[in-house]
This record gives sequence, C-alpha cells and structure tokens, in this order.
Amino acid sequence: MRKMWNFESCVAVFKAEIECLREISAAQNMVRQAIMNREWADFDEKTAEVNQLGEKFAHLEEDRVRLLSEISPVTEQKPFYALIAGLPLEQSRELSRMYRDLKMETLKMRAFNETFLAYCNEAKTMAASYLEAVCPARGGKLYTRKGHKAAQDLRSIVFNNRF
Repeated sequence: MRKMWNFESCVAVFKAEIECLREISAAQNMVRQAIMNREWADFDEKTAEVNQLGEKFAHLEEDRVRLLSEISPVTEQKPFYALIAGLPLEQSRELSRMYRDLKMETLKMRAFNETFLAYCNEAKTMAASYLEAVCPARGGKLYTRKGHKAAQDLRSIVFNNRF
C-alpha cells in the first residue's frame, strides 16, 4: 500500500454516495411527476437540484476512486472485489455490502430513467403524429408565431386557439 489505508473514510464516502443517489432518485421522481402532471412552474428549480446533486455525486465518486487507489497502485487496474480481497475480512465484507447497495441504487435509478425516457419519447412521437394528422399541409414543419421555421424537437409547443 502506498498511503495509509483509511477504512472509515472509505465507508463514509460509500454512505454519502448511497445517500446522494437516494436524494437524486427522489429529486428525479419529483421532476418525473411534474412532467407527467404538466406542472411547469418549478420545473427549472427541480432540474437544477438534480444537476447539483449529480455534481455532488461526481465529487464523491472521485473521492471513492482516490481512496480505493490507496489500497493498490494506480498502475494495477483491478476489479473492485479483487481490490478489496486483500483487506481484513470484516472490512472486506462491509465494503462489499456497501458496494452492492451502491450498485442496486444505481440500477434502480437507471431502470426508472429508461422507462421515463421511453414515456417522453412516446409522448413526443404522439404529439408529432397528432400535429401531422391535424395539419397535414404543413409538411412536418413547425413555425413560430412570427412565421419563421421552428426546430422540430418538440421541447415546448403552445397551441394558439384564436383564429
């Protein structure tokens, strides 16, 4: 080992990462609910909160990588379980349990995000199909209120019902 191994710091970082992932998941759930309920008032704030938590998680991830690199030289790229195999049994078990918890939180978040992305893509496709059915003469083009061609990404569409 190159530096003095600090088990307590590593456990603290793992706990902080797991808690941060749970906070991100809760914030993303609020964003998901806001989108599904079409509540746009606090959308930017909720999205900014998710981004801020993502940055916090990235810093924690860097800390974890740094701490784990103290077990083995950086030149040796070992899988996590091979890396902790040389630690005392209790430390190895605790880190292994925490690593599994971290992976489970990550996989849960990934599954929720994939289903939500599928929902958003389906809504976008449905909106584009609806516009094509209602206005077939427009040829798949969207226009701004001033008559300029608009991007077709359908991020934000407002219908003007006044004629």
